[in-house]
Amino acid sequence: MSLKIAVVVSEFNKEITQEMLKAAQEQLRDVAETEVFWVPGAFEIPATVKRLALSGRYDGILPLGCVLRGETAHFEHIARAVTDGLMRVSLECDTPIVFGVLTPYTEEQAWARVYKGAEVAKSLLELIALRKKLS
Repeated sequence: MSLKIAVVVSEFNKEITQEMLKAAQEQLRDVAETEVFWVPGAFEIPATVKRLALSGRYDGILPLGCVLRGETAHFEHIARAVTDGLMRVSLECDTPIVFGVLTPYTEEQAWARVYKGAEVAKSLLELIALRKKLS
């Protein structure tokens, strides 16, 4: 395997994120070695991604999480913080990073999208190839 990928996964809504992780690992199985890092929730994803990106040990980083809408504004704050944080890290660091955080309104919608783990893993591979081509 020629690539080394860090996967940062939120433990919050773990049943969903575990399935996303399985889908991602299946997509990456033949082309990359993955190292998985669990964080308590989606809010902790960007800082962990940044630390891993700055380590220089990975060809790409795949953050996976699920922020479900609740009855309060918490959903909006966390979803925005994670989105903005990952964008900022992506712009600041040379390591390819994609966005694999679901923000569904219902648990049913989340389960219908666990396959996104594979889709974002594929996107990460494409981004790594593009970055190598542009170097």
